[in-house]
Amino acid sequence: MDWLIKTAGTSVGKKLMMAVTGLAFCGFLGTHLAGNLTLYGGADAFNSYAEHLHALGPLLSLAEFVLLALFLVHIFTGLTLFYQNFKARPERYVVNRAAGGRTPGSRTMPYTGILILAFVIYHLINFHFVDKSNTTIFAVVSGTFSDPLPVVLYIAAMAVVAVHVSHGFWSLFQTFGVNHPKYMPAVMAVGLLFSIAVGVGFGLLPVVVSMM
Repeated sequence: MDWLIKTAGTSVGKKLMMAVTGLAFCGFLGTHLAGNLTLYGGADAFNSYAEHLHALGPLLSLAEFVLLALFLVHIFTGLTLFYQNFKARPERYVVNRAAGGRTPGSRTMPYTGILILAFVIYHLINFHFVDKSNTTIFAVVSGTFSDPLPVVLYIAAMAVVAVHVSHGFWSLFQTFGVNHPKYMPAVMAVGLLFSIAVGVGFGLLPVVVSMM
């Protein structure tokens, strides 16, 4: 346990924690998007999907708890690294352009991360903590997106998520040691495609629901 604590306290350890938690969130985004695509099937399909999730009972609660813990670790570690890099700014690391160079995603990671945190809180208030005892989840979603403002906010938030993921995806593989000119272009291409899929996939849903 001591070696784990000591490792987590180092810069390398923090980057590894960012990579592990980031990979977990990429997996979550993929599975969450797959589930939310049932919205295209209408109210019955989406409500059925939500019922199957809630039927998991304690397993769902455990998964939510683990996800929350990973989210907090990711945020705290990211902010700590940002602060440490800010203090060491005169001694900035040389960027390996073969591994991706400076991109909009890399330049804005701390800021897009903070915006995503604000969006997650907004999202939870709108959908997770809302009273659903006398309604259905589809009715809640449909009611929310009947107002153009939440639609615009969600589209903007998904654009921010896509920018964040576009850098985070290949960066986590770089942290894991996949930092070879032969492999990184393919990793970056997959990361770009994944970020576009996330941004467009989630971003279109509010528009589609608002027209139902």
